[in-house]
Amino acid sequence: MTAVELRASVLAAARKCGADAVRIAPAEPQAWTHERMTASFERGDLQTWPYDERYAAKAADPRTLLAAARSVVCIAVAYATPAEAQGYGRGRVSNYAWSDDYHRRMRELLAALARELHDLGATTAIACDTAPVAERAFAERAGIGWIGKHTNLIAPNLGSYVFLGEVVTSLELAPDAPLKKSCGACSRCVTACPTGALRGDYTIDAGRCISDLTQRTGPIPRELRPLIGTWVWGCDLCQEACPPTSRAPRTAGAFAPLDPETRAPTLAALLRLKSGDFKRRYARTAIGWRGGAILRRNAAVALGNLLDRADVPVLEEALAGDPHPLVRGHVAWALGRIGSPRALAALRARLDAETDALVLDEIQAALLCHSQASPLE
Repeated sequence: MTAVELRASVLAAARKCGADAVRIAPAEPQAWTHERMTASFERGDLQTWPYDERYAAKAADPRTLLAAARSVVCIAVAYATPAEAQGYGRGRVSNYAWSDDYHRRMRELLAALARELHDLGATTAIACDTAPVAERAFAERAGIGWIGKHTNLIAPNLGSYVFLGEVVTSLELAPDAPLKKSCGACSRCVTACPTGALRGDYTIDAGRCISDLTQRTGPIPRELRPLIGTWVWGCDLCQEACPPTSRAPRTAGAFAPLDPETRAPTLAALLRLKSGDFKRRYARTAIGWRGGAILRRNAAVALGNLLDRADVPVLEEALAGDPHPLVRGHVAWALGRIGSPRALAALRARLDAETDALVLDEIQAALLCHSQASPLE
């Protein structure tokens, strides 16, 4: 088989396995990627996650995964699904988490492609999100798309709603050229971000990103909670504002929502979610890895942002009965934000019964706020 035929066989195999876009990058260290990631870590952009300079060195060099690496087969799979009208009292979930966990689906695709490459005499290693590979950087180098100001990869005709994956291989394949594209003067994503996480220079302060905030394990900073709106997992605002992404087709196919509650859960029901119910509903999705307390915390913030007195009873119930201090603390904030007489009475009543310092601090902060300003009438 000639080099041209070998490359054609690899590309055809990737499409047969389910890739919507496939291109080749050389498996050589990317100095620019290493420098960019190191600078990001030094700025503290990713402080929520345990990354450091050592990770940057690994992620920029595919030989970390496969010593015999010669090429990186980069693939993209579109997942954009049509959105339906969201009813009042429901939370927002990022499009990528509406269906079965994409990690499992992408690994199955990549494993199938790796088997095809094995038949061609290759050794391989696969990567999808969890391995130390700078996926967007290699996809950009391969020409699958360009990295936008929202820091997601934008693929022509597909937009940024794409899952990325790589098969690092010992095959010597002719690489593709990067695209000569950028976002130019467009900064709609930057304007759309409520928390100011996007700087407009193709970098992000992930510590202010709603997607990051809804996934972190500790308390959400108080000053950022009102900006989260009703997002309970992830955020799509920057992608919704992105012209190439908004123009890309959406199809209700393999990544269609499992059910209406997975796509847009009822906030009151989410706040009452028990551990067993969480596992049954979310274990198969990309939300399942974090646990039910994180979703209940996020539901409390979302209810606080709705400012609806009708939600006080369910918040009052959670303040007294939720087993997790992280949840009770954010419930206290939500009650203080609503600020109705019943909400404030619930906070005062809990002062004597509460034993956790985090929750007590939230209750006292909420009551102090209302001692300095009149509650909502």
